[in-house]
Amino acid sequence: MTVLLAGCSGAADDPGGAEKRDASTRASASPDPGGGTGSGPSPEESLVPDPARLPKTRAEARDLIERVIAGPDSFGPGVVKRSPYESDPATWPVLGEDCVWQQQKPASSVLATLTRSFEVPAERGKGPVRLGAVVTVHRTRDDAAREMAESLEESMRCPTQQLREGEQIGSMMAGALFDGEGMQATSEDSLSELGQYRSSELGGPHHYFWQQAQTLQFTVAVTGKGAKGRTEREIDDLVLHAQGTMLARLGSAVEKQS
Repeated sequence: MTVLLAGCSGAADDPGGAEKRDASTRASASPDPGGGTGSGPSPEESLVPDPARLPKTRAEARDLIERVIAGPDSFGPGVVKRSPYESDPATWPVLGEDCVWQQQKPASSVLATLTRSFEVPAERGKGPVRLGAVVTVHRTRDDAAREMAESLEESMRCPTQQLREGEQIGSMMAGALFDGEGMQATSEDSLSELGQYRSSELGGPHHYFWQQAQTLQFTVAVTGKGAKGRTEREIDDLVLHAQGTMLARLGSAVEKQS
């Protein structure tokens, strides 16, 4: 069953809501590493993991993340690294009760996690697109599923969130699709958030799109923050392209060899 949640900050009454719902539908299609979409086989049919290739230690988890996580080329041409490029592996982002994101020690269920930051540089008439990619390796599949459930709950609890000083997202609309629902056939569970991004540096509101997927004990997520002169479709395509690339790499890293 598809779950759609409109943040109580008024996303459902937003005149751009139809475009947001259309983007959420595009997000549920299965992106391939080349940026296309299609129904594709479900992970349960195509991804049969080899238990020997599933990470069991922090070192093995960190090694897998390095092989899976997006680089600039994963988004398409024109994307470069931001500084700082990689997060401290001893921390991960947590949404506080005050709806402000902060860096904390990873949960005990986490073997390893890493965040990378990118951007499409500003050009004439267009501001910079800020992008992020995260891969987290949990100890068990249930732990990864729990992270997905908590992420969905956060969208309901905090329709307006402060990312860091001077950055805020609001008017959030979230959607969840399990494997086989709609055209979602690339992971066991998929979450999408669309909203409005405001920045003291870049102004706003601009388009915001976040997508996270869970397969086995892994979660992979990509964030796109728009800017002046950038279209919603441009942001969505960057996010979907990188997400598809990481899911394909994950499958190759853990699947059972024939």
